[in-house]
Amino acid sequence: MIRLAAAAALMFASAPAAAQSAADSRIALTFETGARTGTVMIALFDSEAAYTGGAPVAQVAIPASGPVVATFENLPAGDYAVRAFHDVNGDGQMNTNPFGMPTEPFAFSNNAVGNMGPARWDRARFVVSGETTQTISIR
Repeated sequence: MIRLAAAAALMFASAPAAAQSAADSRIALTFETGARTGTVMIALFDSEAAYTGGAPVAQVAIPASGPVVATFENLPAGDYAVRAFHDVNGDGQMNTNPFGMPTEPFAFSNNAVGNMGPARWDRARFVVSGETTQTISIR
């Protein structure tokens, strides 16, 4: 009887670890662009602090010559947000006018729109648990 209880305790003790590794999430983002030149630069953030001025948890650059699909795998479940821009001229940076306004198309997850600046975290944030997909229009 004690052996059975010990075996059951061991199984339940290891269950959260097994569930956690099985909960690894995947994000697939499809970007709609207006041009087939340059590169789409994508940054994935896992917190409001990172989104508003820290480092992304992952980033990728995808040529815009074909379908633009970014995939991020083996992520812990949680809140994420994306910032992206279409580097149409291929110079590796988001170009701006003399007033600091972007001259190249950009987008945020949830197709969120900012007001005199980037979209806020609470508008761009989305919950990831398992397989998550989104289509984002770069304008």
